[in-house]
Amino acid sequence: MLDELLATAALVGTAGVVYVAAAARVVKQYERGVVLRLGRLRGGIRPPGFTMIIPGVDRLRKVNMQIVTMPVPAQDGITRDNVTVRVDAVIYFKVVDAADAVIQVEDYRFAVSQMAQTSLRSIIGKSDLDDLLSNREKLNQGLELMIDSPAMGWGVQIDRVEIKDVSLPETMKRSMARQAEADRERRARIINADAELQASKKLAEAAGVMSEQPAALQLRLLQTVVAVAAEKNSTLVLPFPVELLRFLERAQAQPGAPTVEQIPTRPRPDQHKDDEFVLDEPKGDKFSREEAEDEFPLDNPGASPLLGPD
Repeated sequence: MLDELLATAALVGTAGVVYVAAAARVVKQYERGVVLRLGRLRGGIRPPGFTMIIPGVDRLRKVNMQIVTMPVPAQDGITRDNVTVRVDAVIYFKVVDAADAVIQVEDYRFAVSQMAQTSLRSIIGKSDLDDLLSNREKLNQGLELMIDSPAMGWGVQIDRVEIKDVSLPETMKRSMARQAEADRERRARIINADAELQASKKLAEAAGVMSEQPAALQLRLLQTVVAVAAEKNSTLVLPFPVELLRFLERAQAQPGAPTVEQIPTRPRPDQHKDDEFVLDEPKGDKFSREEAEDEFPLDNPGASPLLGPD
């Protein structure tokens, strides 16, 4: 009798262990459990940790609640300004309602992927090429709204959508490169013209100042000569401005100074006078023969100091 009781107890214990092993489930921290009992949704989502189900009656489906990163395959499309482009993107989403993700859609990952591709093609057709290249933030927000609206019914929340790359035909790339080059050349010409305008205004002001002081023009000329002379491999051509002549004319016109008309010249041999000679100097000082002989003693008394022997 005792042996039968022990055998029955051992059988019951073994059956209990088998039942516990078959009914025991472990839900991870980043997962949630959805129980379907005889095909019907069992109320309540199983939290992370150890849980039990009825073997053969209940079916536990685990749903990952982590953020999923899914690349969107590149889509070919024509923009609103009739340019053929190829655009790919990446989408970030997560499940917020495990029951809806299991009941409302067969495969929420596949559904989100297809919706993202369709929305991306729609965005390409509604946008211009310039928007795809420079205004991606606005396009990302629009794409996120287009995917998030149906995904909310699946228990899925779209966290973020990013357009990764926009591929253009080679002909379009060359055209854009020429356009950018022309635009930069236009801006360079405008900057040069503006610089010339400012420089001309400053030169006009400087000319006004120099007109009041003629000596300033000569100082500026000397500064230019010094700057050019620093390069030893260049030939310097020094202009002789008319203003310099006028400056010298005014300087000579001072009281007590002889003018240009008053400066005597060297007499020719046929016009030589015996009583006076003219020194080869700017002032044209005159002196007598006796003063010349005292100043320039000659071995030949019959020779003239400047004209030689008679």
